[in-house]
Amino acid sequence: MTSLIQEFGLCPARLLDPFAGVGTALLAGRDLHWQTLGVELLPIGPFVLSAWLAAEQVNLATLQLWTRKLASVCWSKYARKQFSFPHLRITRNAFPADTEQELAGFRAWLHKQQARGVIPQAVLQVIHLAALSVLEEVSYTRKDGQYLRWDWRSGRSRASRRFDKGPIPSFTEALTRKLHLILSDLQTWKYLRTSKSSPSAPEPKMITGSCLEVLPRLPSQSAELIFTSPPYCNRYDYTRTYGLELAWLGCTERDVKSLRQALLACTVESHEKDAKLRDFYNALQRLQDYDRIVNVFRRQTALQEVLELLEADRVAGRLNNNNIPRMVRNYFYETAFWVAECARIIRPGGYVLVVNDNVRYSGEEIPVDLICSDLAEQLGLKVEAIWTLPRGKGNSSQQMGRHGRVELRKCIYVWRKPAFPV
Repeated sequence: MTSLIQEFGLCPARLLDPFAGVGTALLAGRDLHWQTLGVELLPIGPFVLSAWLAAEQVNLATLQLWTRKLASVCWSKYARKQFSFPHLRITRNAFPADTEQELAGFRAWLHKQQARGVIPQAVLQVIHLAALSVLEEVSYTRKDGQYLRWDWRSGRSRASRRFDKGPIPSFTEALTRKLHLILSDLQTWKYLRTSKSSPSAPEPKMITGSCLEVLPRLPSQSAELIFTSPPYCNRYDYTRTYGLELAWLGCTERDVKSLRQALLACTVESHEKDAKLRDFYNALQRLQDYDRIVNVFRRQTALQEVLELLEADRVAGRLNNNNIPRMVRNYFYETAFWVAECARIIRPGGYVLVVNDNVRYSGEEIPVDLICSDLAEQLGLKVEAIWTLPRGKGNSSQQMGRHGRVELRKCIYVWRKPAFPV
């Protein structure tokens, strides 16, 4: 992020990230004195960004004091049934029984401290962030691509080969280690920060919601740089891989289902958003824009060829999931909308930089970079370059076993809005 801004010699102005995640680009932009705004659907992102901004203001001596105190706490003594881990169906049996008690105790303690107001709020936010970040470590799960991978001890593993994470630390042990790491990082960060006598920039702002609904409401020509990395078209379901974190933050079964459908269509469970988007643009009195975007999508010949090939593979039974053609179609359909909004929001002469990967289904590489860049051209942006990493990424073991390994391009798209209409 920093290197790219310096590469283009851009002066600090307004930066937008439509898929902001935990706000990494926003913080990097802020440190270069940009005014930054992000959009993120999953509640994890705003939570982490808020905790990091609190960490920047935290008193290190106070945080160190509480790190020492918490290292000797017996969390299970605080456990109360109403503060048990709020499991979803996809997280049940995720923790050893002792860890369940520790987590319930920590949640009860945190609730009490938030109500009492004795511990500084910034310190509590950092402690809460540390707890969230060790959930996977103290569980029987591991994030593994599209889903959570389950240790055999959970009783949920369906894998043919038994997966064993090895020794699982106690919650107290993992939390203490994480807090020490955060303290070390903050000490280094604060030292580097104070050694630079540079003017401060506004705090990053993040809007919680889908960029498909947030971007159309942002003013035209309101950003000089858009830097983002959308979900890849790779079947990864972030509502499953981050199930523990979503449950911890209070998401219900209904919330998770809604988030899954609101995500950019990158999973086989994604439904079409055609009617919803049409109604949305109609409510904004922008139905002409909707029609224009849909027409651009329909005229993308390379994509239509890909969809025909995938449909033929589906009919022939060569796909491991029959919803893959629908997912790919919906992915690019929705991509056309957020790209169109980026073209509207960016100021003339401004850059749109996108990090994305190509993907492969049924042995066929889908040129995501070329399709997205053609959509961008048709929607008002100029493709200046598509940078690729010297070494690409591999494929799923299932595809490599059937079709062999093919290196796929990992790219940064460099799009620019012409200074004058073309």
